[in-house]
Amino acid sequence: MDEERALYIVRAGEAGAIERVLRDYSDKHRATFKFESTDEDKRKKLCEGIFKVLVKDIPTTCQVSCLEVLRILSRDKKVLVPVTTKENMQILLRLAKLNESDDSLEKVSEFPVIVESLKCLCNIVFNSQMAQQLSLELNLAAKLCNLLRKCKDRKFINDIKCFDLRLLFLLSLLHTDIRSQLRYELQGLQLLTQILESAFSIKWTDEYESAIDHNGPPLSPQETDCAIEALKALFNVTVDSWKVHKESDSHQFRVMAAVLRHCLLIVGPTEDKTEELHSNAVNLLSNVPVSCLDVLICPLTHEETAQEATTLDELPSDKTAEKETVLKNNTMVYNGMNMEAIHVLLSFMEKRIDKGSSYREGLTPVLSLLTECSRAHRNIRKFLKDQVLPPLRDVTNRPEVGSTVRNKLVRLMTHVDLGVKQIAAEFLFVLCKERVDSLLKYTGYGNAAGLLAARGLLAGGRGDNWYSEDEDTDTEEYKNAKPNINLITGHLEEPMPNPIDEMTEEQKEYEAMKLVNMLDKLSRRADVKDLHQDGG
Repeated sequence: MDEERALYIVRAGEAGAIERVLRDYSDKHRATFKFESTDEDKRKKLCEGIFKVLVKDIPTTCQVSCLEVLRILSRDKKVLVPVTTKENMQILLRLAKLNESDDSLEKVSEFPVIVESLKCLCNIVFNSQMAQQLSLELNLAAKLCNLLRKCKDRKFINDIKCFDLRLLFLLSLLHTDIRSQLRYELQGLQLLTQILESAFSIKWTDEYESAIDHNGPPLSPQETDCAIEALKALFNVTVDSWKVHKESDSHQFRVMAAVLRHCLLIVGPTEDKTEELHSNAVNLLSNVPVSCLDVLICPLTHEETAQEATTLDELPSDKTAEKETVLKNNTMVYNGMNMEAIHVLLSFMEKRIDKGSSYREGLTPVLSLLTECSRAHRNIRKFLKDQVLPPLRDVTNRPEVGSTVRNKLVRLMTHVDLGVKQIAAEFLFVLCKERVDSLLKYTGYGNAAGLLAARGLLAGGRGDNWYSEDEDTDTEEYKNAKPNINLITGHLEEPMPNPIDEMTEEQKEYEAMKLVNMLDKLSRRADVKDLHQDGG
């Protein structure tokens, strides 16, 4: 009945009546995602009628009502088949300001129409293969980039940017050709990076360093949503970017990595939004060539260096291991380098482990990222080793027992998911400079057997990669306990009592004779077997 009434008014009514009936329909079906098949034809005709209304000269409020209903109806794939035409797509492109090359988005009253048109395009492109093909024919990606450039530095049109970016993400997800077009023809890497800079309000202090205000306000919900959509679009654009061929590519990836470092050090409006933001940053960092990830850490300024020296002097002299890593004014410092971003990645990894589910999707990207960073960058590896595998002191418990990051990672080494246990073991192996003896010290032979078997290192040795020759130092507690550590379990075991110590002399003599008789029987059986073989 709703479709019949709306269709009748759309076909015969004036703009005011159309707006009222469509607003009522929109309010009633705002949360509808599954539709009755019996009314399918009516919904198709309603879609066609709405497109006919949109080409007329109608008020902006009526346009918005039409587009809201069209967005709801476009959730049904079957309805889109007859209405997804080049003419109808062009109507939406015009309303979304994707056809005008010189329009500067000055009319604020048109913004709701632009946003609703982009929402409709997102649904239609996602649900219709015909629309996806028409997007290529109409060069939609280039039009979206042009619209982004118009509103790049204008914060009051975040909704337009957000749905423009979402549509760009969908196109680059569904068409590999568009990824290449965005990367090389449309300068999408630079454009999307600039969108992130604008969302984060970045102020550069050096070529690859930005100012971080730890006491500043969190990102607004709109800025956070824009940043997340930009990160997802950038992921598609850079998905095949492991190898850098030109110096300009290397520079652009370093700029992007510096922006992502800034992203890791800020928070969103809620804890969930912050995690989503950081999760997408981690995914994108995985696409950055590992040689460009050195910008995740940066040398301290002269002031920070002086503060670090003061902090080191304040530490007791016997805390030699702890003196390498200090926390001063909310800054994690290691060996004269700012390690805040790496520390955030480590904390993010631990949170994902603590969730206890979806390890393959949620945990493996950050573990892989930390592994590659550690393999390629010495300072990052040494910092992570200091945090994850500090010098052993208490070896009374098994390596997998406890609540430290090391304990959690060792437990993952025997996880049922092959991919999860491989990357967890690989991460610890790299932190140990791919030395088998060092890995066994922290994990025990039993937990490490799978990795060592896959690497052909069950007999010991080290991996193929080269690492610096700085020596690991053992604590006095570990040195004293080492002779009694069980190499299989990796922990200190109490010596087993000798049962002979509690026997009387008669019991000892009885057990000795029992052993002699058993050996005699074995010897006789061996002689009989030899006689049978000689006789044969």
